[in-house]
Amino acid sequence: MEQTLVIIKPDAVNRGLIGEVIHRFERKGLKIIAMKIEHLTDAKLEEHYAHLTDKPFFPSIKEFMQRTPSVLLVLEGRKVVDVVRSMAGVTEGTEALPGTIRGDFSLSIQNTIIHASDSIETAKKEIKRFFDENELHDYQKVDTEMIYSENEKK
Repeated sequence: MEQTLVIIKPDAVNRGLIGEVIHRFERKGLKIIAMKIEHLTDAKLEEHYAHLTDKPFFPSIKEFMQRTPSVLLVLEGRKVVDVVRSMAGVTEGTEALPGTIRGDFSLSIQNTIIHASDSIETAKKEIKRFFDENELHDYQKVDTEMIYSENEKK
C-alpha cells in the first residue's frame, strides 16, 4: 500500500477543522499510520518549501505556517497519493470544487487548509522529513476487507 504525508495547516487548526479533515480521510477508508501536532521550525519549513525560498512571498508563507502548530499525518491506502490530492482539491481555494476539502473550506491561494504530497517519491521524502521510522505504525484495520477486494489488498 502507498503512503502519503498530509499537513493540516494553521488556518485549519485555528478554524477548528482538524477533526473534519481527519474524518473525511477516515470515512474514505484511509488508514492513519502516524499523527502528531508540531510547531514547524525554520529549518523544516525551509527544507519543505526549498523550491520557494528564493521567492519574495516565502517569508509570508513561513510566518503563516508558524502561527500555530500544524497536524502532521501519514496516511496509507491504495493509490493514496492520488486519492488524497483529489480529496484536497486544486490549490487555489476559489477554484476548488465543492465537496473537496479546499472547495468547502478555502478561499485562498495560501491558506489552503492542507498540504498533500504530490507523488509517491515526494511522499517518501516528506514522510522522512517529518517522521522518524519509529513513529510510523503498522497495524491491521478491521474494516480492510470491506474497503478493498482481495486483489487490492496486496
